[in-house]
Amino acid sequence: MRHQREIALGVRTTQAAGLAVALLVPFGMIAALVAARAGALHDLDMRVADRLHASALEHPALVDAMLWWSLILHPNTWRVAAVLLAIWLARRRETVLVWWVVATMAAGGVLGGVLKLLFGRHRPDLLDPVARATGYSFPSGHALNAALGAAVFLLVLLPRTAGRTKRAALVVAAVVLPLITAYARVALGVHWTSDVLAGMLLGVAVPAVTVAVFQGRRVRVESGGVHIR
Repeated sequence: MRHQREIALGVRTTQAAGLAVALLVPFGMIAALVAARAGALHDLDMRVADRLHASALEHPALVDAMLWWSLILHPNTWRVAAVLLAIWLARRRETVLVWWVVATMAAGGVLGGVLKLLFGRHRPDLLDPVARATGYSFPSGHALNAALGAAVFLLVLLPRTAGRTKRAALVVAAVVLPLITAYARVALGVHWTSDVLAGMLLGVAVPAVTVAVFQGRRVRVESGGVHIR
């Protein structure tokens, strides 16, 4: 029973594997279009960037809010929060989940950094920028880590949360926080729409893959037919 609690992520192995495939396919399509420098994708990115940038120029208070949001929900914030989550799980002696949290956050962070170097996509170059960011653009690190961190916290905390209201609030937060982060990065003119969309897809796909790996390993290690919630 203790082992079942340790790996209770609310997702079965087959479900996690299916979700991973469902997310990685559109991510791969976007990545292929970015690598090919597809004109249709570039035109779409430009139209969205121009529209949101015009709105940002007209609303400086919104720009300030988005800058603060990006600072508060920086990728390092999610990493620190994940460390605290791992410590909490360690105190509860849920060792498997500790390793899952650490491995998932590390895998997402490393993968995002490697992909940025591989694609080498430049950030938007606007005439009157309201914000600046360093490094390459694809995929968005903010969007990736927001989706990654939100998925990790949701999968760990949802099975341990009682009450419909609290569970609904947890799900809403896990969806809304990455979406606002993604919007802010595009509206600030530091990312293309395809950057943040790819980042969010990858951010959710990584936990799905690691859930399938960890839970699949548990099924193989334990005696046959163990039901893992």
